[in-house]
Amino acid sequence: MAEQEPSFFPREKLLERQKFFQSIHKHTYLKGPLDKVTSVAIPAALAATSLFLIGRGIYNMSHGIGKKE
Repeated sequence: MAEQEPSFFPREKLLERQKFFQSIHKHTYLKGPLDKVTSVAIPAALAATSLFLIGRGIYNMSHGIGKKE
């Protein structure tokens, strides 16, 4: 029989974390401590930036700013 590889994480810690994540009644993508940053803040910042750039482009086109000669 082949030897088993040692796990990356101690079994007790793994079971402890599993119980922690199973006990939280939030959406699965917001369970970790930094998940709000990656799932909410970054997409919100990208959306805000793109809306600003689109608005600036429409303003510049309507006023004829930045045309190439």
